[in-house]
Amino acid sequence: MTSGPALASPWFVRPPAAGAPAARLFCFPFSGSGASAFSAWPATAGDAEICPVQFPGRENRLAHPHYASYENLADQLVEALTPLLDTPFAFFGHCAGALPAYESVLSLSAAGLPTPQRLFVSGQPAPHEAARDRMLTLGEDELRAELVTFLRSRGIEPRPDMIDMGMFVLLRDHAAAGAYRRAEPARIDCPITVLHWSQDTDVSLADLQGWRRYADSVEIRVVEGGHYDFMDAPAQLLKTLAAGR
Repeated sequence: MTSGPALASPWFVRPPAAGAPAARLFCFPFSGSGASAFSAWPATAGDAEICPVQFPGRENRLAHPHYASYENLADQLVEALTPLLDTPFAFFGHCAGALPAYESVLSLSAAGLPTPQRLFVSGQPAPHEAARDRMLTLGEDELRAELVTFLRSRGIEPRPDMIDMGMFVLLRDHAAAGAYRRAEPARIDCPITVLHWSQDTDVSLADLQGWRRYADSVEIRVVEGGHYDFMDAPAQLLKTLAAGR
């Protein structure tokens, strides 16, 4: 397997490792963000190459049409993933990013393609309970305030143009999240590890129990930190991802 397909694809922003890696970990960002959410992550977790996924309609793909729904996003991503399924792989999705990660497992299975060794979902209720997300109850002004708070929590003093661009992405992602509905669980054929952040004030441990209905093997693990601390690639998280894959 050469590194050309990954390098040429707009879905993957990091230069691929030389030659075929032992494994790959595809990482799905949260609503309103892009692959830069993983910019502080190392190149690997254990023996798995970390491959942040870049959704269309943001960052270096700002001019690309927005995906509109998680189902569409998953179907589009499968084509980009196909050349990279020559080695064992796993998915990691944080917050709303866990939902297209899950839908991508379903799309791969429906296409008769390999599915992940494991799906890691972080800080996100199960698909049939996704509507309980607090963010979905917020109006535009409240979302703008949330964005300002988030940026400042990351040590960034937001400029008006930065907020306007962030809202342009966030509002379209927010609409896709609000439209997502899965009334009943559709089980997948890979194990699921559900990660709860110990200081997460938005998503409780109880909120995550619904994932137990989605696979034969589902484990829920607690990691230290708040909702967005995954962005700093804490050692406990990387160890969990490396061991669980």
